[in-house]
Amino acid sequence: MADEKNTEKDQAKKPAAKKPAASKKAATKPAAKKPAAKKPAAKKPAAKPAPKETAPKKAAAKKPAAKPKAETKPKAETKAKAPAKKAAPKEPATRPVVNASARFVRVAPRKARLVADQVRGLPLEDALPLLRFSTRGAAQDIRKLLESAAANAETNHDLVADDLLIKDIHVDEGPTLRRYRPRALGRATRINKRTSHIAVALTPED
Repeated sequence: MADEKNTEKDQAKKPAAKKPAASKKAATKPAAKKPAAKKPAAKKPAAKPAPKETAPKKAAAKKPAAKPKAETKPKAETKAKAPAKKAAPKEPATRPVVNASARFVRVAPRKARLVADQVRGLPLEDALPLLRFSTRGAAQDIRKLLESAAANAETNHDLVADDLLIKDIHVDEGPTLRRYRPRALGRATRINKRTSHIAVALTPED
């Protein structure tokens, strides 16, 4: 009986001694494997955040680029409106111009230009009295021409003669009539009788 008890005690002691050894080995083995499992876990997060950070930057850079396009549209609208404002002041250029001319007037062009320069740019109501009392022979021919132009303006364009302005008046040289006069010792002297073409343009005052 004593021998059986001793054997049972020895058997109970032996597995108790082996268990800690197995537990130690089991404890050491997972400890060696854990660092190996941690290494790939550390690599994966390092590779993933890099592309995620660059993607928002590109999107942020594209959004401000689209905004300036919307800002440039109002500029095109202002440019389209500007020509409409410039087209408005063309109305004064449509004022009627009344023309009259006298051809083959028996007066030298040089003498007629002296009178024409006096009345160019004057209102009609001031030019007619000046020509009526002028002592130059060409003044009466120019006065008749201005009266004819004023009558054309009233009849054809429904304008008032007192509101007209002499916009332009010019004198061109016409054909010259050649005559001869006898002189001493049987000679003949030529006499040039010059003619003029006078043209006048009237327009309403501003």
